[in-house]
Amino acid sequence: MLFGVAMPTLPPGRRPLSPASRAGLGAALMLLAVVSAVELADGKQAHFIGLFAAVPFLAAVFAFWQTVLVVGVLATIVGMVFVGVDGGQGMSGLVNIVGIILATGIAAAVATIRQRQADRIVELQRLAAVAQQAVLRPIGPQVGALAVAGRYISATAAADIGGDLYEALDTPYGVRIIIGDVRGKGLDAVRLASIVLGSYRHVAYERADLKAVAADLDRAVARSVGDEDFVTAALVEERGGTLTIVNCGHPAPLLLRRGQVIPLEPAAPAPPLGFMPEVKARVERLEPGDRLLLFTDGLGEARRDGEFFPTADRAWRLLGHGTVGDGLASLETALIDWVHGRLEDDIALVLLEYAGPDDGPTVPIPSWEVGAAGS
Repeated sequence: MLFGVAMPTLPPGRRPLSPASRAGLGAALMLLAVVSAVELADGKQAHFIGLFAAVPFLAAVFAFWQTVLVVGVLATIVGMVFVGVDGGQGMSGLVNIVGIILATGIAAAVATIRQRQADRIVELQRLAAVAQQAVLRPIGPQVGALAVAGRYISATAAADIGGDLYEALDTPYGVRIIIGDVRGKGLDAVRLASIVLGSYRHVAYERADLKAVAADLDRAVARSVGDEDFVTAALVEERGGTLTIVNCGHPAPLLLRRGQVIPLEPAAPAPPLGFMPEVKARVERLEPGDRLLLFTDGLGEARRDGEFFPTADRAWRLLGHGTVGDGLASLETALIDWVHGRLEDDIALVLLEYAGPDDGPTVPIPSWEVGAAGS
């Protein structure tokens, strides 16, 4: 029924006032009313006319220049009325009125400049959002046999992307996921994250061996950074219920199985990408209902009053319910509450769930993994 009601439309070229303009208009009118009340209480002599010049400046803090002009004209008219009632102002009253007019013009110019800057910021934020979608694309909700959800939690309110990265791809060699963390912050970190993801999106489809994918990414990082820059990363592959993990200096993923949380530490320690890591794969056999949490070190470093967020202790209660997206939402809420809304570093999260073998053809375990699942 609501959609059947005819709604009034604005004339062409007109638009409703924004909340900021309404706030500026309300504050300016309040100041105008206060100064007018003081003048009336003071008697017929106009002693406070000059204060009307502050009215358009107050409006300029929030409102568009059109609103500033309207407020300024109103302040000028009210000032002229008080000068006329006084009758003895002479040149002083004229100077005050001219001052209000000049203040209105200056305030309108200030409002115009402020609005242009605000529009430029909005445009930059829009471009940043487009760049974020290009670099850090949404993943899931289903990739191959896995339910997948990803989440990026920025430590900076002004930025939605930094040096943390993730991607999930359904390749001829199974579902492959990467999560990584670039050393450093700012645009350089974003640039390197985009290089790693661009390389990964290519080599993940080309290399049968997950260790070869890591080697290719290492060369891509080494070509693009200085001697002290690097990228920690964990590469995960699910093929026919077999989980293979290659870890290059990254926090160990957490396996959630039947109420337990099991850190999947690497088979052997390896340095980050950029330092020519010699990696050894860890292989696990997945069970239906298993969930796997991949995260960057911002989660491990989140703390309040020196106490770190108990990720492993709370992982099952937070991540073991609902969909994988519900689980990440619960984890983010608990984390933000723990740190009282103040994070020291960005955090990337990926949560996977293995539902079990599908009805399609069985994908054989790769030759280099034979015998590893039981070791």
